[in-house]
Amino acid sequence: MASAWGSVDPPDAPATRLPVADEAARRRDHLAREFPGDRLVLPAGQLRPRSNDTDYRFRPHSAFAHLTGLGADHEPEAVLLLEPSPDTATALLSGQPTHEAVLYIRPAATRDTPEFYSDSRYGEFWVGRRPTLADVALRTGIRTEHLSQLRDALAKDAGQVQIRVISEADPVVTEMVAQVRLEAGVETPSGRPETPGGDPEAPDTSGQPADAATSGPQSDGASQPKPDPDDELAQATAEARLIKDSYEIDQMRRAVAATVKGFERVVRALPQALAETRGERVIESHFESGARIDGNGIGYETIAAAGHHATTLHWIRNTGPVRHGDLLLLDAGIEVESLYTADVTRTIPISGRYSAVQRRVWEAVVDAADAAFAAAVPGNLFRSVHDAAMRVIAERLEEWGLLPVTAAEALSPDGQQHRRWMVHGTSHHLGLDVHDCAAARAALYLDGRLEPGMVFTIEPGLYFKPEDLAVPEEYRGIGCRCEDDVLITADGCENLSAALPRRADAIEAWMARLMST
Repeated sequence: MASAWGSVDPPDAPATRLPVADEAARRRDHLAREFPGDRLVLPAGQLRPRSNDTDYRFRPHSAFAHLTGLGADHEPEAVLLLEPSPDTATALLSGQPTHEAVLYIRPAATRDTPEFYSDSRYGEFWVGRRPTLADVALRTGIRTEHLSQLRDALAKDAGQVQIRVISEADPVVTEMVAQVRLEAGVETPSGRPETPGGDPEAPDTSGQPADAATSGPQSDGASQPKPDPDDELAQATAEARLIKDSYEIDQMRRAVAATVKGFERVVRALPQALAETRGERVIESHFESGARIDGNGIGYETIAAAGHHATTLHWIRNTGPVRHGDLLLLDAGIEVESLYTADVTRTIPISGRYSAVQRRVWEAVVDAADAAFAAAVPGNLFRSVHDAAMRVIAERLEEWGLLPVTAAEALSPDGQQHRRWMVHGTSHHLGLDVHDCAAARAALYLDGRLEPGMVFTIEPGLYFKPEDLAVPEEYRGIGCRCEDDVLITADGCENLSAALPRRADAIEAWMARLMST
């Protein structure tokens, strides 16, 4: 089996340096300087079984992708190690890199190895060509080593060098770090030697809302626990993505442009959706098929919510019918090959025209979004974007006679009656994760100041459940959300998703044009 093999025809294109390689090196240096003298461990992650012996498509951990520039399906089990310089103090003073980056990867197996034929996860016969160590080094500009050398690298001077790991990225690597710490007698933040064998299936808390993040360093009081070194690393990698560089902004533009095309495909598919019992699945499939053509795939599960399903915020079953006279709330985003994703929502009339009450609710939501846009300027608090949108929502609800109190009373801390119909936040950061930077401290996220280069959503909504007896019947079953992706600029903000119409008249004209071609 290992003989009589010729060269690949046609030959693979030679590996070339990634356009983002220099920017990724700058990101690594910025992160490493926050932890002088520490060994930083950033795994890509493991393949995850979908069922039995079949795996999901691989997606590397976002911190790994951000710091290496490797997107799409690169590279299962890989680990980026940032090894501290022997003379960190000199490096800090001179501005030189404080750490050396090394990528530990499972290299391609040659045809004379059993893995080539027998390993259904990694063998080339099963899953196709994989890069060599030299390929990855050339693409990333990072020195590469065989994955088998990782444990020795982690254990080197483990008693003298603090090791930090993104613990939720890869349970195998986290266990390896735990064993190295245990053997070196290193104390955990609680003051006890680390005990390996933590639950690898513990819930992933990286997606917690920003206000669940820590609000700042702990005090030095004796009663306070020591900061967790791994949590501090995860926090720093999240905060490093709060301000996007030029490469990231370009990728976000690409993701949004692809998503706009997906929304156009959906409008053209409405006649087919109307004819199917599960019309929402038609909507979902038309958007997601294009996502695989125009990008890497979807950035999150598509919400294709027709009729009263639009009042369920995360409706991803998409099993319902699409009917004339109802609204369709489509919340969807395409992730490009670099793994940056868009996140856009429009609520459109399935028949092509809004009813009077649908138009009233939709225009109120867009008015709230416009108020949020006006607040999205450098120097304002991130919170102020949400506050601006909520003022409009409360005022409209008061105008319609739906609030049991005045808008001013509802907006007070002890009021909040308007939140019955708008329960979520108006904005979240966006990038490699659809809810990006979630592990950042609240002081830099919710309570942070807006700065040029930040990318986030503006997405107010109104949701009137079909069984909601607190509103007149004409409102019941209507759910509307308008979501755009915005970039903070030097003097304001840019709507990256402005190619999609927002006002009711413009949406009706846009739909008429698409459905006639």
